[in-house]
Amino acid sequence: MPLPLLSHDYDHAVKGPALLLLHSSVCDRRMWDPQWRILLDAGFRVIRCDFRGHGDTPAADVPYRDADDVHALLDELDIAETAVVASSFGGKVALELAARWPERVRSLALLNTASPTHEPSATLRDFDERETALIEAGDLEGAVELNVSTWLGPEADGNTRAMVRLMQRRAFEVQLAGEDVDALPAAFDLGAITARTLAVSGAHDLPDFREIAAGLPKVVGGARHTELPWAGHLPNLERPADTARLVLDFMSA
Repeated sequence: MPLPLLSHDYDHAVKGPALLLLHSSVCDRRMWDPQWRILLDAGFRVIRCDFRGHGDTPAADVPYRDADDVHALLDELDIAETAVVASSFGGKVALELAARWPERVRSLALLNTASPTHEPSATLRDFDERETALIEAGDLEGAVELNVSTWLGPEADGNTRAMVRLMQRRAFEVQLAGEDVDALPAAFDLGAITARTLAVSGAHDLPDFREIAAGLPKVVGGARHTELPWAGHLPNLERPADTARLVLDFMSA
C-alpha cells in the first residue's frame, strides 16, 4: 500500500532520544507548539506529524491505516525506538503502534486517549450526530464551535480557543475537499504492549475518555492512570507548562 510521508516537524540538531507527538483529531501538529521548545530543551529529538486530512497532510485517496503511516514515518527518519506522547485520537493510533510493533515504542504518555475497543456512550454518540448534522447543513462555523465548546475545559483561555478553532476548521476543510475513504481495520492485542504507559484523564472531559484512561491498566501491563482535576479534553493546551512537567516527570522516572 503506497504511503505518503506525513507532513512533519523534526529537529535534526538535537541528538537525544526520540520523542514522537501525535495529535488529537480536533487539532493538528500545531497543538504541540506550547511543549515543542520545552521538550527540545529537555534533550529530546522531537517529531510531530499531521495525520491524513489534518494540517498540511492531504486527505487520503486510498484505504489506509494511521498507525501504518506513523510506522512508515519512523522508518523514513531512521528512528528505531521512540517515546510517544499522544492526545485523544492520537492516543488510539499510539496504542495500535505500540501493540503491533512493541519494539518501536519505549514509553507512552496518553492524554485523554481514545481506544480501539471502546463502545461510545450516548453522550459521545450525541456529539457525533450533532457535528454530522451541522456539517451536512453546510454550517462549518457551527461545527467548529461545537468542537471548541465540547473539547476545551474551563482552564482554556481565549487564545487557546482561537488556536483550536483554527486547527479544527482546517481539518474540516481538508477532509471535505478530499474523497470519502475509510481507514482500514487492523487486528492487534493491547496486551502485547511492553512500553511504560501513563494514561491521563481530565475531570472535565466526556465520561468516555475518563473511563478509557481508568480502565487502561487492566489491559496494558504496568500502565498507570492519573486524573487531572482541572483538565478538560486537551490539557496540554489548557495548562501547557503543567502538562509538560507531567510528561517529563513520567519519562524521567
